[in-house]
Formats: sequence, structure tokens, C-alpha cells
Amino acid sequence: MNPRPTVAFSPYTVYNRDDWAALRADTPMPLSEAELENLSGLTERVSIQEVVDIYLPLSRLLNFYVEALQELHGATTGFLRKGDGKMPFIIGLAGSVAVGKSTTGRVLQALLARWPSHPRVELVPTDGFLFPNAVLEERGLMTRKGFPESYDLTRLLNFLAEVKSGRERIEAPVYSHLVYDVLPDQAILIERPDIVIVEGLNVLQPAKLPKDGAAIPFVSDFFDFSIYIDATDQLIESWYVERFLRLRQTAFRDPASYFHRFATLSEEEARAIGLSLWRTINLVNLTENILPTRQRADLILRKGQDHAVETVALRKL
Repeated sequence: MNPRPTVAFSPYTVYNRDDWAALRADTPMPLSEAELENLSGLTERVSIQEVVDIYLPLSRLLNFYVEALQELHGATTGFLRKGDGKMPFIIGLAGSVAVGKSTTGRVLQALLARWPSHPRVELVPTDGFLFPNAVLEERGLMTRKGFPESYDLTRLLNFLAEVKSGRERIEAPVYSHLVYDVLPDQAILIERPDIVIVEGLNVLQPAKLPKDGAAIPFVSDFFDFSIYIDATDQLIESWYVERFLRLRQTAFRDPASYFHRFATLSEEEARAIGLSLWRTINLVNLTENILPTRQRADLILRKGQDHAVETVALRKL
């Protein structure tokens, strides 16, 4: 095997928390404590300070990108003499299970919708594009749920193509974490969005290039900006187990829950099962498929204890 090349140049500028927070400038804080409580996750409470230091500067940066793309699209359609409407700005949000993608997505959705030039912001989790359990069971993939092969990639690519085409009404499938399956009779309705945030484990995964040079799209080809949420394996493991223990006391108690059988476990038993699920499934997926895509992101949020972002790496222009 060829040795890995050593390159002094980094494609990223890395900001510590204080330097990044200073980039907020005079961007106002539009969210209340009550709103943040609703946006927080099961084991991750987003503080006002975290929004002020991390997410307001990011919101300001993304606003620049969105407005620049809107201006470019308008100029280009004028040049080409085409009236194909506005083109939605798509943000990809990647990272491990339990690292806080959903919470970040909800906070960004709320903040970006406050800017007057792009008030319509949709959040689409890619869980809905998993194959239904019946298909996964038929293919022997139930223990590989969340791995790249467990997704209906064709359906996801066609959805993104429809978003980028400017279609007025698009539907995205819905996944239920309660029943642990795709809900065939429900959909997320998306109508003329300004921004779509696509959140998922493997959204930055490249496809295998065909040897004949035929065109093959990656999911990330549709992204105008991409974010990877990062943390050490040890931290994510602790967050995953903490979430599993919380779910044992809440959602798992619902008889309709796929994991209802875990509700009566002792804390020690539940901790052991949570650790096993993390180490045999989710850590493997992180190591083999998710982490290798980190350097494809435009921005990397590196978290420390309590989900607090410690550094921000922004790809250089």
C-alpha cells in the first residue's frame, strides 16, 4: 500500500470558542428560554450561551451564503432568459448517532427562519429514507440499520433532485423512533422552501465511481453547505448510553414502542445493553462509514463535555 502523504496545508481555518463567538457581531438573539427548551434534545439542553457563542455566528455566516446564492441564481436565470423560479439552499448535516444532529438541525432551522430573505426553512431527517423493516429483514440488514446499505438511496436522490428543481410541492417520508420503522401513511410536506436542512448519518458518503465514467450523483452533490458534528468516541458513547437509559424511563414504557421489552430492565442491565448496541453496531458504523466523511464537510463543530462546542473548523474559500 502507498503511504499516506504528509501535507502541511490544511483546507480549514480553526477557531476556538471565543474567536468564533466574536463573529456574531450584532446578530440579535431571537430565541427565548422556552423556545430553546422545546428545541433541546433528550440528553442535550441547548443553553442561550451556546446559541450566542456558536449558532448565531453560524446563522450569520449561512445567511451570507444563502443570499449570495439567491443573487447568483437570479443573475444566472436572467442571463439564460429562464424563469425557473427560486432555487432552495440545501444544508447537509452529518455526524454519529447521539452526537446531537437533530438538536443542531432544529436550532439552525429556528435561527435561519428569522432572517427576512429566507423565512421558509425545512428540516428533513434522512431516517425516513431507510428501507422499511420488512425489506431490511428480507435482506438480512436489521442489525445494519443506519449503515449506507440500509437506505433507499434512489428515493433520497430523487427527493433532493426535486427540491433543487424548484418543484412547488414535495413529500418526504417519515420515520418513527417509537415503532422503529418508516410510516407509510405519513409524509413531510415541503412547499417552496428557501432552505432545506438534510440531517443524517451518511449524507456526506461518496458513491463508488463507475469505471465507465457514467454520471452518478452523490447525496452531497446537492448540498450548498455541509456541517459535520464531531466528538470523541468516548463522549459519544457516554451520550448514547445516557440517552438509552432516559428512553428506558420514557418512550420505552409505551407498549407501542419497538423497544418496550427494555422498559423493565434494571439500570445495570440497560446500561450493559446500551453499551453493547453502541459498540457492536453504532461505533462500527461511525468508524467505517461516518467518520471518514468528516473532511468532506464545509464546517466541523467539535464538541466537548455537555455537548458544548469547543472548536469550529471552517473550510477556506
